[in-house]
Amino acid sequence: MKKFAYILFAAAALVLSGSVSSAQGKYGADSAECIKYLSYYQEYYKQHNYDAALPNWRKAYKLCPPTASQNMFVHGTTLMTRLYSATKDAAARAAIADTVIALQDQRLATYPKNKISILNNKGNYIIKYKENDTKFVYENLNDIIEKIGAEARPSLLVYDLQSSIKLYKEGALTADNVIADYNKVIDCINNAVAKNDEEAAQNASVKRDLESIFADSKVASCDNIIAIFGPRFEENPNDQALVTTIVKLMNSAEDCFSNDLYLKAVTSMHKNEPSAQSAYFLYKLNSSRDNVDEAISYLEEAVAGADAENKAEYCYELANFALKNKMKGKAYDAARRAADLGNGFEGKAYYLIGTIWLSTSCSGNEIQRRAPYWVATDYFQKAKNADPSLTDDCNRMIGQASSYYPQVADAFMYDLSAGQAYTVSCGGMTATTTVRVAK
Repeated sequence: MKKFAYILFAAAALVLSGSVSSAQGKYGADSAECIKYLSYYQEYYKQHNYDAALPNWRKAYKLCPPTASQNMFVHGTTLMTRLYSATKDAAARAAIADTVIALQDQRLATYPKNKISILNNKGNYIIKYKENDTKFVYENLNDIIEKIGAEARPSLLVYDLQSSIKLYKEGALTADNVIADYNKVIDCINNAVAKNDEEAAQNASVKRDLESIFADSKVASCDNIIAIFGPRFEENPNDQALVTTIVKLMNSAEDCFSNDLYLKAVTSMHKNEPSAQSAYFLYKLNSSRDNVDEAISYLEEAVAGADAENKAEYCYELANFALKNKMKGKAYDAARRAADLGNGFEGKAYYLIGTIWLSTSCSGNEIQRRAPYWVATDYFQKAKNADPSLTDDCNRMIGQASSYYPQVADAFMYDLSAGQAYTVSCGGMTATTTVRVAK
């Protein structure tokens, strides 16, 4: 208990010494004693004899005003942190922690030119010693970040946001508070000036961590994201970091895909860093909004950039989408390409081509009008040969096509007979088929 009482006395001395220092010289009223104990503790400190240095430092701290030596605060912090590690009593450890933090405050008051390093150190000690007091951590880190902004150490930004989210979950902060805190720390890391490549990489990593922490918290509603990031996007639509953040946040929010900001952000992200995957995603977004031309354009871009594994699938999807939107020529070309690429899409692609021919109306004589049904039959046969699971559907479609075959007499009138080769050109499509007649 005697040791604990001495620790508390040392903490109280921090406050008292500041009030009298302004009325005294650099070494105070008892300058000889001050200098003596400064010398004693410093000598032991240089020898790394910290146990002997500590009582002499305490004596110097009691006798000397803050102006006596800035090292008195630096060394005192080291001695106190060592004492904290060696102390088991919880109350004593709490008192030591308070002393360490108070040392930073008094050092700052006396030596404000070192504000940046002092406040960053204070933040680190707060995180280390007060991690279980979320409110204390949050309030003090906020104060530090407000004072030094982008010069705050990245770790302080991370802990500030984490404590903000924790207080929100406890009901102590609102979603708006957390979003404001997120914007604050992101601005800080964006404005941080790296001294070298290693530090730049660290800042980039911390920024990703901050974005992930915020996204995972599920704090931001879609409306809040739009309100906050909408104006920022309008100011800097080509800022890849910004649009990536917007997309990531909106992906984590509920019902956030249908708004214009999301589409604009994804479009900008793709423009800055195009890929087959992002082009395909933009096809999906535009198709869901019935932006047919844009959807077709992005899906064609996805096809062009896709690897072999996805190219056939994208071609098949392009064929379906084009056919749905009455673009038979484009649908036909895409389906044929999907069939040629294979990768398990041959049967589906042939079936789709058969459907296109079956629904195609050709002008001309009786044979020319009915010839597309022969081509449709060819493709339905190919489809079930390539994919037996389509057999029933193909047989049904062949039955439908055969009901439109010309009569034997009609074929004879044009000098045609069953089994004869015949070339069909219609609707921008050409195919060689076999003459068939009704039975």
